[in-house]
Amino acid sequence: MSRSPRKSPNRSGASPAPPPPSAPVPTSPSGPARPRPRVLAAVCLLVLVQAALLVGLGGAWIADLLRGASQLPGATVFLVLFALGIAAALIFAVRALWHGRRWGRAPVITWQLLLAVMAIGWLGAEVAFWAALVLASTVVVVVGLLLPAVLAATSARAHQPDGGASGTRVA
Repeated sequence: MSRSPRKSPNRSGASPAPPPPSAPVPTSPSGPARPRPRVLAAVCLLVLVQAALLVGLGGAWIADLLRGASQLPGATVFLVLFALGIAAALIFAVRALWHGRRWGRAPVITWQLLLAVMAIGWLGAEVAFWAALVLASTVVVVVGLLLPAVLAATSARAHQPDGGASGTRVA
């Protein structure tokens, strides 16, 4: 039985020297920070614009309600709450995507699919520039979220506590 000698980090017992200044500094528990893809920034910006438009739409419905222009006040209140709820969900999803968490993709893509169906319906009723713009934005967001660089950037932190259930194991 031969034993290999144990190697100590250094003979004085002191802790190792800090890394040189040129070494990347970890900014998160998962390691060094990686730059985010520009496509992810564009997708997040488009989704935030959609959320802002939902907030504006909710504000317009509130104004109608306060002026008495709404014929169905109960339905208007529902629409306001729905628009604000979807806007809040989109904002939280964008924040998750920006921080590299994969769970943010599902609500964003679900909303894009619903929005695309509505835009196709609007285009079927009347061809309008704004409806085509809505449809184009949904295509850009979905395709952007499914590009390999964005998938890699939003899947790297799956082991984090709020990274989703797919990163956990069942024994």
